[in-house]
Amino acid sequence: MSELKKTILYEKHQSVGATIVEFGGFLMPLYYTTIPIEHHTIRNEVGMFDVSHMGEILIKGKDALKFANYILSSNIVVSNKMQYGFLLYENGTIVDDLMVYPFSEDKILLVVNASNTDKDFEHILKYTNGFDITVENRSNDFGEIAVQGPKSFDTLSKLFKSLPEHSGDFGSFPYEDGYLLISRSGYTGEDGFEIYGSNEEILNLWDKFYNLGITPCGLGCRDTLRFEAAMPLYGHEIDNTINPFEAGLTFAVDLTKEDFVGKAALTVLKDNIKRKVVGLELLERNVPRQGYPVFAGETEIGRITTGYLSPSTNLPIAMALIDSNYAKIGTNIYVSIRNKMIPAVVRNKKFIEKKNKV
Repeated sequence: MSELKKTILYEKHQSVGATIVEFGGFLMPLYYTTIPIEHHTIRNEVGMFDVSHMGEILIKGKDALKFANYILSSNIVVSNKMQYGFLLYENGTIVDDLMVYPFSEDKILLVVNASNTDKDFEHILKYTNGFDITVENRSNDFGEIAVQGPKSFDTLSKLFKSLPEHSGDFGSFPYEDGYLLISRSGYTGEDGFEIYGSNEEILNLWDKFYNLGITPCGLGCRDTLRFEAAMPLYGHEIDNTINPFEAGLTFAVDLTKEDFVGKAALTVLKDNIKRKVVGLELLERNVPRQGYPVFAGETEIGRITTGYLSPSTNLPIAMALIDSNYAKIGTNIYVSIRNKMIPAVVRNKKFIEKKNKV
């Protein structure tokens, strides 16, 4: 078993008594106080996450944009907007979901899930023949902090001028002897920013953010927050057995592109969707955990992918991958919890009012 990695901020987490767990091959903070306290901090105030475990893969060269469009499902255009897309297998299932920073036609940055970084890098390298590019795994060179919450803009404005104005915008910001990459984005359903820099810069920024009153928050509430915002997580709503249409993420697939890895399979699959990720709400007080089976009568039709007693709404809600014949909103189904059939209903995935669109 390989040794677990530590981010540049690991000792910061230890110094304030964080509960540390393994996640994606890293030792990461689960929480510093409690998950509910940190959850409500992000919903109502401002908090920060160490997300330095995320992977950064840089594509450079004359054909960088052309190559990105060949290996990704969405249509990548050079702009100051982050873009979301999938790396796909030839059969249309998902290698990973990722964010794209299209700096220029010859320089594209992919930000990938920590646990998938090595797999993604090897997958990308398989398709480089014929393209004038280089591909670098720069994950060890950068750290990242996500600042999230309704007070994030006002708080960060004390350190940075001319922050990105709109959701998805990004830019380069001079900081000490180098530059930071800052995007107005996040994974919580709230307004916020993601800041990339050298490991030394991120170490320095964490202290500055802490002194500004930004609360450290752990991966525990990051999951409850992203779930309430109906954002997928690899290993839950998406994985190597599901395609983007089943996941309800069609917006990140552009079948009008000339070609991309997985296009041929998705062209066939788009009219033959047998499963679908839906929202569920239990009709009795209980907690729908990941992996619990879902039934229609005595027929098992799927499983819970993520479920919680929502910290924001106090409702027992979940996302589930089920037979598409039962996916219509309002359909009555059951969730098996400790061998007891709990009634539930299919509902939309608007669990909360998201406030991340500015």
